[in-house]
Amino acid sequence: MTVTVGHDSTKTRRTLKAGGASVAYYSIPAAQEAGLGDFSRLPASLKVVLENMLRFEDGKTVSVDDIRAFAEWGANGGKNPREIAYRPARVLLQDFTGVPAVVDLAAMRDAIIALGGDPEKINPLNPVDLVIDHSVMIDEFGNPRAFQMNVDREYERNMERYTFLKWGQNAFNNFRVVPPGTGICHQVNLEYLSQTVWTDKDQHGEEVAYPDTLVGTDSHTTMVNGAAVLGWGVGGIEAEAAMLGQPISMLIPEVIGFKLTGRMMEGTTGTDLVLKVVEMLRAKGVVNKFVEFYGEGLDHLPLADRATIANMAPEYGATCGFFPIDGETLRYLRNTGRDEARVALVEAYAKENGMWRGADYAPIYTDTLELDMSSIVPAISGPKRPQDFVALTNAKEAFTREMANTFKRPLGKTVPVAGEDYTMESGKVVIASITSCTNTSNPYVMIGAGLVARKAAALGLNRKPWVKTSLAPGSQVVSAYLEAAGLQDDLDKIGFNLVGYGCTTCIGNSGPLQPEISKAIAEGDLVATAVLSGNRNFEGRISPDVRANYLASPPLVVAYALAGTLDIDLTSEPIGKGSNGQDVYLKDIWPTTQEVAELVEQTVTREAFLTKYADVFKGDEKWQGVETTDQKTYDWPVSSTYVQNPPYFKGMGPNPGKISNIDGAKVLALLGDMITTDHISPAGSFKETTPAGKYLVERQVAPREFNSYGSRRGNHEVMMRGTFANIRIKNEMLDGVEGGYTKGPDGAQTSIYDAAMAYQAAGTPLVIFGGEQYGAGSSRDWAAKGTALLGVKAVIAESFERIHRSNLVGMGVIPFEFTGGDTRKSLGLTGDETVSISGLDTIQPLQEVPCVITKADGSSKTITLKCRIDTAIEIEYIEHGGVLHYVLRDLAKAA
Repeated sequence: MTVTVGHDSTKTRRTLKAGGASVAYYSIPAAQEAGLGDFSRLPASLKVVLENMLRFEDGKTVSVDDIRAFAEWGANGGKNPREIAYRPARVLLQDFTGVPAVVDLAAMRDAIIALGGDPEKINPLNPVDLVIDHSVMIDEFGNPRAFQMNVDREYERNMERYTFLKWGQNAFNNFRVVPPGTGICHQVNLEYLSQTVWTDKDQHGEEVAYPDTLVGTDSHTTMVNGAAVLGWGVGGIEAEAAMLGQPISMLIPEVIGFKLTGRMMEGTTGTDLVLKVVEMLRAKGVVNKFVEFYGEGLDHLPLADRATIANMAPEYGATCGFFPIDGETLRYLRNTGRDEARVALVEAYAKENGMWRGADYAPIYTDTLELDMSSIVPAISGPKRPQDFVALTNAKEAFTREMANTFKRPLGKTVPVAGEDYTMESGKVVIASITSCTNTSNPYVMIGAGLVARKAAALGLNRKPWVKTSLAPGSQVVSAYLEAAGLQDDLDKIGFNLVGYGCTTCIGNSGPLQPEISKAIAEGDLVATAVLSGNRNFEGRISPDVRANYLASPPLVVAYALAGTLDIDLTSEPIGKGSNGQDVYLKDIWPTTQEVAELVEQTVTREAFLTKYADVFKGDEKWQGVETTDQKTYDWPVSSTYVQNPPYFKGMGPNPGKISNIDGAKVLALLGDMITTDHISPAGSFKETTPAGKYLVERQVAPREFNSYGSRRGNHEVMMRGTFANIRIKNEMLDGVEGGYTKGPDGAQTSIYDAAMAYQAAGTPLVIFGGEQYGAGSSRDWAAKGTALLGVKAVIAESFERIHRSNLVGMGVIPFEFTGGDTRKSLGLTGDETVSISGLDTIQPLQEVPCVITKADGSSKTITLKCRIDTAIEIEYIEHGGVLHYVLRDLAKAA
């Protein structure tokens, strides 16, 4: 094997033979031999980033010092927060976040023409895959017609969007669309799109092998880290920049090592494990950090369980949760239909480039923690946060405590349901949904759920009549193995019929409850509950009728549907009465680990993956019948309420401006801790009385046709009206009021949108105050886009989650953090203040600046804020008005 060092001593290329072929690659050992530093004990996840530096080193965006910084990282005990320019291999979109991304690209084509440029310059330079998975809603459930009826309704609601996406597939290079009804983007990515080691021509036109990397516009892009594919969620704005060839500016991350030992005990699932991991890592504090899993416990952890843990990285706050390549990675790639040549390349590459987890794998980590998997017990998490871990043995007691302390409502109050022979009361489960990429990608828990259904049906149990049950697998492969095992029939018997392939309940597309049930919940002011096998249970996310949401494994979702309430100890109380009148307990219907493993072995086959993914981009007859044009620019339909040309580039000149100080800004909202992007970004359904509903009614759209906010992300007029309009958000400027309200310029209560428009008309800038972990949750670009369009110039909080901070900067909104122990509470803020921030005209990354807060009585106080423009390139983004403006001007000049 020969080593060739480039002219600048960093282009370290070697040739690798694998699978009967030879391919070049950039070698980390060669870089070490060239004297660039000792990289031998870097974690595999960080070696992936280092390889990226070697491959793109050009002396400008990536320098020799950037490469040496990784050796310094190891020498410094896992710390060296140097800014680097990272270039992922590809981009993954889903339709909710993908539609606005394609809208922006289409708008950029119009804008570059206005600047005298070539519209063909606006094209993804890296491969982009968009999977339509967020649009199907559960209107129909619990019967054999559910799937087809929901699909038909999906096309009725979303034809404008699908026509637009099909236009984009034709108009843009490097852009593919996976049609509706195929699966969830992360599961399709894991099972089909990802390769672990990628091969393509590099920037010099030579075929090279390199680690498969990506960014995605959904925070659970992290799922593929279970297969050693380095990926994480970014905002739609940042993803668009990556599509257009811009590097992602980031700091070399700290890497927390999470050692897994032992093995899972009988009766526990990968879901139980991940809920404990989420709890531990949230307590540890891993925001902006990589987490890498290692230890002998991985020898007993199938890749499906690894993917479950990697999927929930946003819930534990990390950039990603990475599993190095090992024998299990190869087994999974082979079993899911990857070519043998690819599997051989993955093994050879990982071993040659120091990314293989063998028995001697012992890297340096910034910090570590450890978990013995034999200590895991069955569990759920809730009622409002994924990290709120509750052992199943304590679930009833914990719910009683939540009712008293969190919801402040009594248990036992009953309300009759019109036309039914049962009553509603707090704690009753009204939604039980097997859903989301987190768990439906895992055949062990899906087969487990089917076996629980089989045993329950055989004993004569059924779901309680008030429970809305649904099964929404992450891919068609899941249906294939459930049918092969005969388990879909058993799931059907207790109401878990197939409702669609998509995210459904996990993103709030749970569909309406039976009206009589919804009315009873409202009349009694009851705390109805949902149990889902998803990753998110934030307030107001799952259903407007549900206050308490719990995450659980698919088998436990089935069990709670049978029990019908959270007010039960499933470990000791009977779940129901069997057909012979006997008490049936959870232990009577719970499958053994061996039962599950045997069925997985029999039914989850390579052939199933090859068959279901053979025509993945073709779609069904409905998709093939969607008609569109071949124009290079989009003919924006004036009457469309789904897709509109956004205003971001109107009046944009060829040159950027200077960053201005903020003077005399008013407060639009005063918000608390853990304000998630679900609180900020429009999501779920909305009523005709909301600003967005009024807008649609004015355009003759009937409330039945409103669809969801997510489906209308391509229309900025709807979305800005829904920003900060979550039904559970609490603006502390108002006492005891929930929902998207604030004080207008006249001091009277009004909607956030109407107040913002009044301030805009008066030329008054706006700021928002927040608490800790501002912007946690999904990588919703509209949380930042809506903030910007409302006229907000700055968000001042105690701390920010990674993706949302980046998104704000990408939209030209400046994030600031309090310093010196100041908070909105310690300052006694009421929202009636005026805010001025200076020093922005000469701002440097992470600089501290003075802020003058003037109260309504004229008294003022000067505090110090830390500006969270973190890097030099982000200063340029703000100067340009956002990252897309930066890219657009750059491309226009190059025309």
